[in-house]
This record gives sequence, C-alpha cells and structure tokens, in this order.
Amino acid sequence: MKYHFIGLLLVLSACGQPPAVAIDDPKIEQVSTFDVALNKSTQHDLESRFDSVLNPQNLNDWMKHMSSKPHHVGSPWSKQNAEFAAKLFKSWGFESEIETFEVLVPFPKIRKLELVAPEKVSLQLQEPALKEDATSGITKDVLPGYNAFSADGNVTAELVFVNYGIPADYEELARMGIDVKGKIILAKYGGSWRGIKPKVAYEHGAIGCIMYSDPKDDGYVRGDVYPKGPFRMEHGVQRGSVLDMPMYPGDPLTPGYGAKGDVERLAIEDAPTIMKIPVMPISYADALPLLEALEGPVAPASWRGALPVTYHIGPGPAKVHLQLEFDWSPLRRAYNPVAKLKGSVYPDEWIMRGNHHDGWAQGAADPISGMVSLMEEARAISELVKTGWKPKRTLVYAGWDAEEPGLLGSTEWVEYHLDEIQEKMVVYINTDGTGVGFMGVGGSHSLEKFVNEVASEVIDPVQDVTLKKRIRSRLRISGNKDAERDDLRIYPLGSGSDYTAFIHHAGVPALNIGFGGESGGGSYHSMFDSYDHYKRFSDGDYIYGTTLAKVNGRMVLRLSEADILPFRFMNMAENIGTFIESNKKLAKTVAEKTKRRNRLLNEKAFTISANPKKTFLPPKRLDDVPEFDFTPLEEAHQRLKTSAMNYEKALSSMKKGSMSAEMKIQVNRLLKDVEQSMTRKEGLPRRNWFRNMIYAPGYYTGYGVKTLPGIREGLEERKWDETHLFIGEVTKALDRASAKINAATEILKAE
Repeated sequence: MKYHFIGLLLVLSACGQPPAVAIDDPKIEQVSTFDVALNKSTQHDLESRFDSVLNPQNLNDWMKHMSSKPHHVGSPWSKQNAEFAAKLFKSWGFESEIETFEVLVPFPKIRKLELVAPEKVSLQLQEPALKEDATSGITKDVLPGYNAFSADGNVTAELVFVNYGIPADYEELARMGIDVKGKIILAKYGGSWRGIKPKVAYEHGAIGCIMYSDPKDDGYVRGDVYPKGPFRMEHGVQRGSVLDMPMYPGDPLTPGYGAKGDVERLAIEDAPTIMKIPVMPISYADALPLLEALEGPVAPASWRGALPVTYHIGPGPAKVHLQLEFDWSPLRRAYNPVAKLKGSVYPDEWIMRGNHHDGWAQGAADPISGMVSLMEEARAISELVKTGWKPKRTLVYAGWDAEEPGLLGSTEWVEYHLDEIQEKMVVYINTDGTGVGFMGVGGSHSLEKFVNEVASEVIDPVQDVTLKKRIRSRLRISGNKDAERDDLRIYPLGSGSDYTAFIHHAGVPALNIGFGGESGGGSYHSMFDSYDHYKRFSDGDYIYGTTLAKVNGRMVLRLSEADILPFRFMNMAENIGTFIESNKKLAKTVAEKTKRRNRLLNEKAFTISANPKKTFLPPKRLDDVPEFDFTPLEEAHQRLKTSAMNYEKALSSMKKGSMSAEMKIQVNRLLKDVEQSMTRKEGLPRRNWFRNMIYAPGYYTGYGVKTLPGIREGLEERKWDETHLFIGEVTKALDRASAKINAATEILKAE
C-alpha cells in the first residue's frame, strides 16, 4: 500500500520537518550500541556470515512464483502464497503457522460510468492485455479497477472538477462561488491519500466521487509510458481502498478487537469507516472526455494537468451517470503466515518483522518485492542457526494478508494479541515493497541513532558508498540543513502500511524501511505491477532487495543479541522539541491569519481569484484564537532531555558485562515501554483507536503524519478546548516517558 516507497520519497531525513532545536545542555557523546551492548568482533562476524549466504536468485524465483496470478485477499493465490511462505519458514526451522481472520472486503458486482450530457459517451473502464507483459492478459480472479469500501450508489448529476479534492481545494472553490452539493466530483490522484477525497466531497454535499491519475503527476509527463517505459499508460487504473483509516484501520465491523469466528460485528450500515458515497477510479484516457465536456471557470494554473484540453471546473454542462454495486458478503478469510524462532536467553522478548503478501492484482513491486526480501532475510538467519548460533530473543516473521483494503490482516492480529504484544514485543520492523535508489526510514525516534549506525555500515550496491553517505550527499545537493546533522533524521510515521497498529494502537516502537527514488514508477495498484515490469524497470537483479535484507538482518541480529536494547533518547527528545516548536508556530500562524481575515472582512469584500471583477463576503467572522500556554509542555520536554542525558551518562560509565541477567531484563523492559508510556488509553478526539500522543496519521491527510496530533489538529480544526486539553496530555506523556528512562538510569547506576 505504501505509495512513497514505490518511487516518490526516499531519503532518511524527514523532508519538510520543522527546523532542529538545539539542546542547550552540555554535549553528551552518545554511546554506540556496540560499546556496552554487543561484542563488536563477534557481532561483525555474525553479520558477515549472514551477508555471505544471501542469494538474489531466491528473490527472483519467489517473486516470479508469487506474482504469477492475482493475489488479493480472498483469492485462491493469496491463500497459496500464504501457504508457500509458511512452508518455507517451516523448512528453515521456524515454528510456522497460518493464523486466519474473517474480515469484510466488498468486491464489485456492477461498475458503470458514462457521460450522459452534453452528449453520451461510454467509458472503457478496463486495462488492456499487453504482449510485453505476460500476466496482463489474465482474466481469472482479477479484480477490476475499483475502490474498496466505496458505497453502493446509482447517481446522475453534473460534474465538478476539484483538483486534488483536499480541503484547501474546497476553499478555493468557495472563493470562486462554486458549490459541489448534489454534484459528482472529479479529482486527480495525489495531494493526499485517496480516501480523503470522497470523505471531504461527502462533507461538502457531493453525491459521488471519481478519481483519475493525471499524466502530469503519473504518466507521460514523467517519461515513456508502459510498455516502452515504466510510467503509467493511458488506460492504467490505480485501484485502492477508501476505508476511512484515519478513524481506525482494520476490519470495519470489529473496531478494536480481532475479527475471529462469531465475534459481535457491527451492521454494515453502522460501520463508520465505510464511505457514504459511491467512489470510482478511472484512467486518464477515460478522464479526458469528462474534462473536455466541462465548462465554467478555467481552472487555476496550479490545478491544470497535462491532458490536451483546457481544464474547466464546471459545474456542467458535463453530466455523468455513476452506478456501483458491491458484494458485501460473505466475509473474506485473511491468511497471515507467522513464523517464530524462540530466543535462547530472553524468549519472552520479541523482535518482529512484517511485510504484507496480498496485492491488488499481480502485485510484484507492491508488496512482493518486500516480501521476498523478508523471506530471504529469514532464510539467511536460519543458516546461522545451522552453525550452532541461536538468537537471544525470539524472532517473529509475518506475511500479512488484506493489507491493501485497509491494513486488515496486521490490525486484526494486533488487536487479537494486544495484551501479549504489549507485554513481550520490543520492536516491530516493517517493509512494504522496495525499489531502487535511496534508503528511506521512518519510525520511533528512540531508534534513530540505531538506524544511523546500521546505515553507516551497509554499502549501497551501485554507488559503493555507505547508505548513510549517499543519503547525506542527496540532502546536501537539495540544500537541506539537516545534511550536517550527525545522525540523519528518520521521518515520523503516519499510516499507510502494517506498522500502523503496532506504533499507533499498541505503542510498540516501530520502523518502516525501503528503497526508492530511482525506480520506474507508474505501475502502482494497476494490472501492470507485474514481474515483467519490475524486472525491466526496477530492481531487476534484486541487488537492492538483497541490500534491504542486509539492513533488516543487521537490525534484527543486533536487537536480538544486545544485552542492553539500543534505544537512545537524546535523539527522541531533540525530535520532539521540533514538534513542540512547530505546534507553537502553528498556533501563532492561526492567530495571525484569523486576525487578518477578520480585519479584511470588516474593511472590504474578498476578490475571487478566477474572476477579479466578482467579489464575495465570507459567511461570518472567525472566532478569535485564545492564548495557549505551552510552558508546562516545554518544561516537561526539558525534563525529558535531562532524563535522556542522564541515561547516556550512566550507560557510558557502565562496564561491559557487569550487569546481572535480572538487571538487564529490568532495564530492557523499561526501555521498550517508553513508547507505550507515551500513549493515552482514551486516544485522540473522534478516533480513540489512535493512542500515540506523539504521532498519528492526519484526519484529513490519511497517510501523512501529524506530530503531537491532539494539539496540531485542535489548532487546524479550531477546536480550542482540544488544544488546551492535549497540551496537558502530551505533557503527561513526556513525563511518563521520563519516569521510565529515569528508572532505567537508576538501575544502570546501581550496578
């Protein structure tokens, strides 16, 4: 599912993050994870032996097999792929089983879209078979282009073009005096996660939503289209879920608990995450006649795409008929293969790796490229076991099903095993497809130093420099001042892949890792995300997939073997400081904009950008923004910085091998619980499933992260009581984290 790992993002640094805030206390040299937790020579020998058995041919063979047929949840090949992975895990010496869940995933029965005025035009609504792509002609078990969890509907109405269909676009429409109430909207993919577009359209009164990939963003403007080149061809359709995952991911009928057997389920009409209007994706070939038929104002320059028409907004005279009907029963069975290698010293401390195995069609890049890397990583670890080595901690490897419709497989697994996960899981490391280029890492900032250490040792397979040096060079070229930071930033996690339930609901420290930025894009969620496409235009020799296994293998091995888990809290505190400063700046900006808007309202009417001669008055004044007291939060942050530095001092003075086994267990339990301590059982407003007070996907961004989300969204939504409340809640969360770190420090000092 994770779009930016397939070719949009990829730097280790969090692009667009607020400026760093310097820690004003004396500089403390943080201790390498090797210095107190690992025997450097022994660990490097273990990792060298791990690298030596990795075989790119395995990735090729497994991808060719697993992507040879459509493998969406509920399909025969999805079940086969789960069984295939489970059988391999077992052959490698893991305890292997397939755990199943019964989940709601609607499949399309009727898909109809036609232009009915000013003339009638039927649209193609299908992707062609290509002689250059062996699997593109498969018709059995193929899901057509559709949006999962769209509502059923049979509607006819005038069309309105809404750019990307995000909240800011509706503000622009209002300035033009255009209303979408009772209309069907046409939105470009991009700008936000797809599920935000129908959600916002419905809130503005629209009765239907059509989405397409414009070639300016995802097509011939980017380069040669498939099959000549990698980019989206004119009939390519981006499938995808529009489940309202910012409210809660997973099975929409079992919020907060595992979808097993005959558990109580919501009625479909009562499930809040199912969209309320019909939603359909189309190709840019099918979007062209719709745009040609639109009149009304010419779209602003920033809205215009690359199709050979003048982009008008409407409404009308273009009128469309949209009819969708879905099969909402029976429940689909999701198959999660889960494999365990029991720890020899700390069996009740789990290190978990996961990647989903279901795809919208052939799903070679998304997700099989990541899944086969995970499988080869697990196989290489099993080869180490054959030499007599045993992991100290329990290693868990999973292949999630039903990720694409809304993170169903992983979410249900976390909800069902929540108590055990919170008790035992140390770290969850996620992958979700991978490509070519730069390593991208997001996750818990207590793991930022650990990630940097690994990135400084693994070599890029093409450029022959370390992954970290390559990323730093890219940041320098782009002028990003964080390029000179000792530890490059990892980005905070929003949503969009299987780490979501771990970090946002269970409070487990998590990472999300992949390569991209130089892959040939354009196949995402289409029939052409195939083995042939991946071989020609992405990591066809699997050298980056193997490098991903090297990165994740090192992380798993070091987490397994460390006497003291490699969490470092100075990095965490510094990043949280940037989040606090960013929210303070936002509060000031909201106040200034409110004053300016109200002043203009008092003085004169606004001018509509599309028609300078036409003016309008906003409906009412905005409420004044109150003063917000961030002092308690800043003081809690200072306490967190002090706790982090005291921990580093205690760690640096500790003698290797001086702690008893019981003391190590106590310290490690405290360290892994720091992330959990920053959760709030009551969760966030209107979505209590999301419990992490530091990170969450935005309610109107979907995948995109909001840092200190209770505060930030209170400011953005002008809910001042929530802003006041969550300044206090984040303050308490930071103090709980400080208490855990302080307790660990005291044990280290007592040894």
